[in-house]
Amino acid sequence: MVFSFFKKQPQKMPERQAARPRAPIPEVRPQNIPTEEPVPLAEPLPDLEFTAGNRPAAPQKKAEPVVPARQQAQPDDLDFTNEEFERDFTESSVMAIDVDHGGDPVQSDIEHVVVLFANGQDAAARAVLDTLVRAYPGSDGKRFWLLLLDLLQVLGDRAAFEKMGVAFAEACESSPPAWRQAEAAVVSAPGGPRLFVLQGVLTAEGAQPVGELAKLVSQKIPVSVDCGKLIGCDDDVAGELAELLNKARRTRVAVTLTGVEGFLGRLNERLHTGEATRATTWALLLELLQRHGTQEAFEERAIDYAVTFELSPPSWEAVSTAKVAAPTPSTAPQDDAHYFSGELKNYRFDELGKVVEAMEHPVLDFSGVRRMDFFSAGQLVNRVAPFKAAGRDIVIRSPSHLVAELMAVVGLNKQARIIVPKS
Repeated sequence: MVFSFFKKQPQKMPERQAARPRAPIPEVRPQNIPTEEPVPLAEPLPDLEFTAGNRPAAPQKKAEPVVPARQQAQPDDLDFTNEEFERDFTESSVMAIDVDHGGDPVQSDIEHVVVLFANGQDAAARAVLDTLVRAYPGSDGKRFWLLLLDLLQVLGDRAAFEKMGVAFAEACESSPPAWRQAEAAVVSAPGGPRLFVLQGVLTAEGAQPVGELAKLVSQKIPVSVDCGKLIGCDDDVAGELAELLNKARRTRVAVTLTGVEGFLGRLNERLHTGEATRATTWALLLELLQRHGTQEAFEERAIDYAVTFELSPPSWEAVSTAKVAAPTPSTAPQDDAHYFSGELKNYRFDELGKVVEAMEHPVLDFSGVRRMDFFSAGQLVNRVAPFKAAGRDIVIRSPSHLVAELMAVVGLNKQARIIVPKS
């Protein structure tokens, strides 16, 4: 049979020629196997032909106009202005983002960028943003512009920041964000020591204040360090601080620590006898007890150190601070916010529960945070969610747009209010 798949006039199949008889082949049958009579063949099937006219017509869908992604409707929450925070802050657009919708190309591109940034792929994030700010012209691309300017700030590329700021003003018809200078940790005090402020959670990536403090100690300049807003530090920074304080004590450089009681208490709670880890944090604890603890408390923890690491502990040596004049009032923020700083990587926010419970109106300040990875963002959601369920409102203040958008991706904007500085 012939199956025609093209439209043409049906033709009759030519008659087959009579087959020539062949010599009979002797049939060999196995013994003791019953045979069946041959079944006569039915009449041959008629010729079939398939043409386009025989096929059922598929229902035609009504053509829908194709709308470019950049022209599709955007959420109303892209406006970064809000009267409630008219002076210094604005309610972030991440508060109204629902990342489960899956149909907004803008949000998909935002998530792509923040994933790259959270993973430390800055070059890739910058390349994507350079493309997106041109793919979404006008106000539709404002979120991408803000992310790009934040990224250039993190990278320290001020020349590119200024150039892109001009392009931002033209594209979005608004003033671009200003370049943020790193907050000066050292404040000159006429006739007295240098004032130094440590705050938030210090990590290896964001320990610039510790480096500046080390320079002053090397120059034998008296220093007063305000630790009132210092929440914690990782083991690397703890080692740097312990070495710095030990050097100051050996070289008789006057270093005075104020407001250190809370930080000292948190360090003490983290260290357990018999767990041979965090040796640098142990060293910092003993150094702080030398300065702000009793000899009895120092010797008790020194014995714990010896048992844990099977090493001889340092000896007690009281530190005199008589050479350092009383510091002037601290330049650290005077509100009751809880401060974080540096790069938060694999951070568990273990201290957050006690901090929030102790605050009447919990405010978590992220102005000093350069980057946060997905693990840390997820841990923050886990810590904040129970308070939200209990009816407590938590404010997350001043994250960069890159960090704020990451918070929205993990759903933190459903558990806390996120406000960013006005751009």
